[in-house]
Amino acid sequence: MIQETVTRSAIAALIGHLARWVANLDRAGAARKRESRESLKQVVLAVRKTAVYGRSLDAGRARNFDREAEIAMQWTALAIELERLGLGKLAKKCRVTGWYWENQERFDAEFLDRAQVRLEQVERLALALLADIDR
Repeated sequence: MIQETVTRSAIAALIGHLARWVANLDRAGAARKRESRESLKQVVLAVRKTAVYGRSLDAGRARNFDREAEIAMQWTALAIELERLGLGKLAKKCRVTGWYWENQERFDAEFLDRAQVRLEQVERLALALLADIDR
């Protein structure tokens, strides 16, 4: 009789624990999705910011090293956050882009082509990941 009561009590506690664990897991999954969504949106914004700066250079404006430092830091911060979220492929592209804006002579054109870090390619990958999350 006592053994039966302990067993029922233990089973009830275990079921309660499992229910709380599943609920917490669902919340963590939702939080991870929100964080991923926000980071991917930030990638698209970084693409825009970088493209506008590049367009100003193409139009003959002088280089602005403060702006380039800001762009390099933004891409690097995105790389770190995306890596934390497990979005490694995009994180690597952001890291290379950050390195590029830190020192534009760091890589040759062939390496940059192989790395597929053109802004359109980075944006396309970010939008595809965003679509996957929203499914």
